[in-house]
Amino acid sequence: MVGGTSTRSRKPARMAAPKQQAGAPPLLAGGNPQIAKGAGDAPVQAYIAAMPGWKHDVGRRLDALIVRTVPSVGKAVKWNSPLYGVEGQGWFLGIHCFTNTVKVAFFRGMSLHPVPPGASKSGDTRYLDIREHDQLDEVQLAAWVEQASRLPGERM
Repeated sequence: MVGGTSTRSRKPARMAAPKQQAGAPPLLAGGNPQIAKGAGDAPVQAYIAAMPGWKHDVGRRLDALIVRTVPSVGKAVKWNSPLYGVEGQGWFLGIHCFTNTVKVAFFRGMSLHPVPPGASKSGDTRYLDIREHDQLDEVQLAAWVEQASRLPGERM
């Protein structure tokens, strides 16, 4: 080292992992909770309880809105994501935590009116990205959930 500089390359700074409570499920990339695959409300509630920071409140609000809109909704956790569906029709919606967003996936989103804003590599899926300080348009979100619940869903 000469004159206070180093010839070694520096690695880019890494973001700190989201903090989690002792005994909580591990958090995967972006703070996505690692929850065992399972059917029903219990694994979905475990996922929501493990969502870090502000994402926890978003998860609770989303789950409550979906249940209010589709009272008979089926739930499961698969691939570390809560899924919501209708018996005999498949899954119409999924939720996933990323570093700066909670992503809501509408599996038949191109059929919704208006079409949700987030594009997908999958031709029919559309996304709604919710960031920390976003104001949720619950009326529009409920309309999308209601429409999506009436469409044929994904078989996973």
